[in-house]
Amino acid sequence: MGLNGIIPTIVPKTSNGLMKQTAAVSTESGSPILNRKDLIAYFLVAGTGAVVQLICSSLLQDWFSLSFQQSIWPSYLLSLIVGFILTKLFAFDARRTQQTNREMVKFLMVALFSGFVTDMATRFAYFVSNNSFEIYAWQIPLSSKIVNVNQMACYIFGMGCSFISNYTLHKTFTFKSTGFYDRLKMLIK
Repeated sequence: MGLNGIIPTIVPKTSNGLMKQTAAVSTESGSPILNRKDLIAYFLVAGTGAVVQLICSSLLQDWFSLSFQQSIWPSYLLSLIVGFILTKLFAFDARRTQQTNREMVKFLMVALFSGFVTDMATRFAYFVSNNSFEIYAWQIPLSSKIVNVNQMACYIFGMGCSFISNYTLHKTFTFKSTGFYDRLKMLIK
């Protein structure tokens, strides 16, 4: 191991004899994808985002008379704000990167992809649930709110599928310097 926790890398030469430009990998941020500490931190952060998403979905259904399926995207988008802040601060030790704008663009790209994963997985599970099971409802004690347990289970399944894609992409793309943001800025100019 080199200085300051940096692993030195061998710089290979290209076919024309020039050195390839590579970046050294930090032992902290270059950890394997299934790093236990990152996985637990991300699970807690994603769990908080999931709770926000479920509450927003329920409120949107009640306040604006949206169907279960219509509430998926608006609640997902509302939970993105909480998700980005918590992920940046706690999940991947990215709070001191000084690259917040870059991470926000990449976070939004990953979030849109994962939003489709959530939506498709939830709709698939809902289709299976409606065709295979009876509807089970539960009334929250001391409340008039009735929860459709089938919908809740389908939503949680969809969020679980999204968790896998989110974790992998945020760990390997969003909160890692990939050069993508710089190429995107050059394309826009």
